[in-house]
Amino acid sequence: MSPFFVMSLLFSLTFGQTASLCAPSEYIIHVEKRECAYCLAINTTICAGFCMTRDSNGKKLLLKSSLSQNVCTYKEMFYQTALIPGCPHHTIPYYSYPVAVSCKCGKCNTDYSDCVHEKVRTNYCTKPQKLCNM
Repeated sequence: MSPFFVMSLLFSLTFGQTASLCAPSEYIIHVEKRECAYCLAINTTICAGFCMTRDSNGKKLLLKSSLSQNVCTYKEMFYQTALIPGCPHHTIPYYSYPVAVSCKCGKCNTDYSDCVHEKVRTNYCTKPQKLCNM
């Protein structure tokens, strides 16, 4: 084996986690309520990208703490609130959503993240659209 290959392998194993591609990414959320006349398209940032994961074939032989299943999740975030236009007076016209400031590879926290990535429906509007730039 060449020394360059060995050094590259050691470097990638050592710094693989820090070099993962987990970062804030622009995203459009479409929000609508049945009672309101419009769908709101909100420009925000979410955490997205690749994180190193180790999944052993010997799961039954290892402690759970030794298995690493990291996801790209929020390091710093804040919540912003938008007003959905065209809502009747008896409806609450506000929608709060997270804005990613910085991201990290770590365990998924179910307090503020959906840890199962199942897309139930496509992110689109069924009503006329209004754009919200926050």
